[in-house]
Amino acid sequence: MKQKVILLNTDHWGKEDPELGRTLLETFLTLLKQEEQPPAAVFCMHRGVLALTEDSLLSLHLKELEDRGVPVLACKTCVEFYGVEDRLYAGQVSSMKRFIELAAEYEVFAVQ
Repeated sequence: MKQKVILLNTDHWGKEDPELGRTLLETFLTLLKQEEQPPAAVFCMHRGVLALTEDSLLSLHLKELEDRGVPVLACKTCVEFYGVEDRLYAGQVSSMKRFIELAAEYEVFAVQ
């Protein structure tokens, strides 16, 4: 995973049942943080920024990745759109420019 950037586009995985999708995403993040070699970064956009808030259990897993040295980044435009900047538990507000730089350097794995 060290050569990948995880692009988190949502706060639940898949387009069907959101409750199942949150469970699937939580399982994914639980296993991801246990990897010997974590991803190069996690970039959150769209509803993915909601996974970084204190209201989401997913933020605990993302905080653990961050504590391991994985940059966890949130799209500034999305954070402002959802009005969650003061509720972020994990991650740092970043820019689309930074995502472009990461995408040029690493393979992107999109969670949608």
